[in-house]
Amino acid sequence: METIKEPSKLEPVADASRWCILALLATGVLISFVDRTSISSVLADTSFIRKFALTNVDRGWVNSAFFWSYGLLQVPMGWVADRYGVKWPYAVCFALWCAVTALMGMVTTLQSLIVMRLIVGVAEAIVIPASYRWIRNNFDESQHGFATGILAMGNKFGPALGAPIGAWFIVHYSWQAMFIATGLVGMMWLIPWLMLVRSDFPSRAELVLANQRARSVTFASVLSSPVVWGGLITNFCYGYFTFYCMTWMPAYLVEQRGLSISKSGLFTFFSFAGIAVVAVVAGWAADRIIARGHDPARVRKAFTIAGFVGGCTVLLGAYAHSLNMALFWNVFSLSFLGLATANNLVLSRLTLIPRQAIGLVTGVQQLATSLAGGVAASLSGWLLHVSGSYDLPMIVILVFLVIGAAATAIMFRPEWAPKVSEAPGTLRQI
Repeated sequence: METIKEPSKLEPVADASRWCILALLATGVLISFVDRTSISSVLADTSFIRKFALTNVDRGWVNSAFFWSYGLLQVPMGWVADRYGVKWPYAVCFALWCAVTALMGMVTTLQSLIVMRLIVGVAEAIVIPASYRWIRNNFDESQHGFATGILAMGNKFGPALGAPIGAWFIVHYSWQAMFIATGLVGMMWLIPWLMLVRSDFPSRAELVLANQRARSVTFASVLSSPVVWGGLITNFCYGYFTFYCMTWMPAYLVEQRGLSISKSGLFTFFSFAGIAVVAVVAGWAADRIIARGHDPARVRKAFTIAGFVGGCTVLLGAYAHSLNMALFWNVFSLSFLGLATANNLVLSRLTLIPRQAIGLVTGVQQLATSLAGGVAASLSGWLLHVSGSYDLPMIVILVFLVIGAAATAIMFRPEWAPKVSEAPGTLRQI
């Protein structure tokens, strides 16, 4: 079989432009997280709860609906990003989820609210696979931690802003106004995206090459790799804690700690702002250590394990007797988890993964992350229902954080990475 020669393709974008586009990607992630997490403030609003006659189990299902469709579409969206590029698939999906978010302000039944959340999950599934593919194609290993940390700022400041923004709209206007405003304002992001990002939609020859690249790392190789499974475990465990905070933290602060909705949104902001800042600093610090000649996998494993261990302090907040200590440990535990954020993502999706399969592997691992969101939202609602306290949901968080640290230590080994096919007609590198 004759090897297909690679057609001309876009070179990695210029240095200044790529940082601007990375900031735009981080902003896109931020908007997506504002749209997906502002529901948490609504679900802490007593008038909304009465209107839809919601039980704690119902609230868990509303919180989790997004994550089920979001998770199931991760692998297909990774496939789309690997074969059809980033610009146009991202733009179409972005417009869809913003429009549906705005329409959520018009729902009148619980069933229609859940359907809308499912659609938002489908559309937002493109965000992470496309973003990581763009980063891998435009940054090298010594910049991955910092670049991923900046991207992670979007998915941390999104919840940080989503809760107080949602609370502000509820207090000053209504939950309907919150959905309409956040959906329509988000649409403005499309203007710089369409102007700055070059089209990477493949020609016929490039599409053939993209399929060839994808076949060089088979789906069987991906699923047989302990590195990929390690990423599934660590991303689930990391996601369980962060998605619990996105979906249940405002309600916990209102119902168990006696804060107002406005103050609960403020402390949710502090927690997610903390993890965002720590994620960037930790990613940059790991990059600098690696640039001095240290092994990338070992460095990023050390940061990740430290982050999981530090996050375990969440249980100190659950059993704190004073409000101030409870709030301190709430903010500290999630912020300390930021040591793991960028380094875990780089380790499980970039450093040990062949370039040809970034979108696919990211999609597979995002499936675990998304399922963590669904499980955290619904399981926490059920645990709250049966125990009458938020202590039991936080004990479950501790268990998953310990599992995440153990999986990082054991399963991230370079020799266990997915293998690239040596078959004739395939490319070993892009």
